[in-house]
Amino acid sequence: MLAHMFFKLFSKRNGTWRDDTLSGLTVALALVPEAIAFSFIAGVDPIVGLWSAVFLGLITSSIGGRPGMISGATGAIAVVVAKVVQLGNEAGAETGIDDLGLQYLFATIMIAGGIQALVAILRLGRLIRLVPHPVMMGFVNGLAIVILISQFASFKTVDGQWLESNQLIVMAGLALLTMVIIQYFPKITKAIPSILVAIIAVGLISFFNLVDTKTVSDVLLEGTGSADLSGSFPLRVWPGDIVWDKTTTLLILGTAVTVATVGLIESLMTLQLIDDMTETRGRGNQECFAQGTANFLSGLFGGMGGCAMIGQSLINIKSGGRGRISGVVAALALAAFILFGGPVIGQIPIAALVGVMFMVVIGTFEWATFQTFGKVPHTDIFVIVAVTLITVLLHNLALAVIIGVIISALVFAWKSAHHVRLFPHDTEDGVRIYSLQGVLYFGSVREFSERLIPANDPDEIIIDFKDARVADYSSLEILTAITRRYRRAGKTLHLRHLSIECQKMITAAGSLVDIEVAEDDPHYSVALI
Repeated sequence: MLAHMFFKLFSKRNGTWRDDTLSGLTVALALVPEAIAFSFIAGVDPIVGLWSAVFLGLITSSIGGRPGMISGATGAIAVVVAKVVQLGNEAGAETGIDDLGLQYLFATIMIAGGIQALVAILRLGRLIRLVPHPVMMGFVNGLAIVILISQFASFKTVDGQWLESNQLIVMAGLALLTMVIIQYFPKITKAIPSILVAIIAVGLISFFNLVDTKTVSDVLLEGTGSADLSGSFPLRVWPGDIVWDKTTTLLILGTAVTVATVGLIESLMTLQLIDDMTETRGRGNQECFAQGTANFLSGLFGGMGGCAMIGQSLINIKSGGRGRISGVVAALALAAFILFGGPVIGQIPIAALVGVMFMVVIGTFEWATFQTFGKVPHTDIFVIVAVTLITVLLHNLALAVIIGVIISALVFAWKSAHHVRLFPHDTEDGVRIYSLQGVLYFGSVREFSERLIPANDPDEIIIDFKDARVADYSSLEILTAITRRYRRAGKTLHLRHLSIECQKMITAAGSLVDIEVAEDDPHYSVALI
């Protein structure tokens, strides 16, 4: 098994060695500032976030279901686990245990990884196919806006004040220069990713002190009081000091479920987005398993966990990275930066990385959204706007997607409820036949029932289900109620042409329903669409 996966890693690639390698180096540089920033959000040392990016990136790129997609420490996961770290540290202060918050974190991430692997085993990754396109558009737009807003923090001091005017102009100028290089360098040559060229070019401007601007080391110094980015290889940790009482267990398990859910939704949505961009198809269940494995090992070796990163994934794709090698190179390069290249990485201007992310925002936002107004149903526009606003206001991508799916499902149910039609016609022997068209389910049963009035019908009535389908228990219950209603009126009701699936449902319901199917009913199956 491992030998087969190793062979696939180095022999079956969608990209080229050169493109994947150069793209991986570009992504590694872009991973550094965000991993540090997300570590601050989670309340842990930046090295924890950096090693998380290494583990997530290496494992998901090697065995994941979407070559070219980048995973690492993310803001969505950092926000969720921050409370666990805080409460763990408070409990540690009371019991005299140092870094108990970290142990809470590692336990949470390992359990979340196990849940994600279980989702893969149960093959639930395919549920992402149920996400409607308006939800996807709202998710992408909201994410682009969130990325855009988050970059403005780089133009402020540690206490939230805007930089002085000359520093602000330099930052903005370098960011603009980065964007110009990314946009126009491909016209000179596409042999080297323009993003990598832009970071190196702007980095050299700072390195030779041509301008004075904020660097990665400055950000690190503001957050931790130390500009040292170097660290040793993490050793295996085990959260053995945790007292698993009811409160702690519910806290860790509840947070783990949230982490697993948020991580999978973000990862599968990013997978679908990359699928659309590359016109290829990833494997959702395989990605779920890879995410679970990566998170478990991340927690086991002292990481804060994470999931797919849409920004870095887009950087990788736009830089030419298509195969697994790009993600592997990014992870290994980041590990090398941590172990050996801290001082060099620390000299990268934040403005260069901000410029890269601005270009990611431009490429991520679905500009076609503005063309949908007046051309698609108002409900779809409402879903797009709702998901976008929830993403921006709450910074909760998983909640935004779930609410969007619920709204879309309710809209679909409401519309489908009006698509059930009854066409009556009478035979020569006085029998009235109702031809039913549509799906009978909880949303349509009321309208169906209200159109059948025993007082207005003859003594014998037939409902023909040749062009209809019974979908749930609500429909079985309403058929039972209608049958009894006609019996009390002294009239006979027959059901005809029920599909085999519908008859099995009635049989399985047993004593719960009182429905009589005509004995001469032929074996007829309704096609499932």
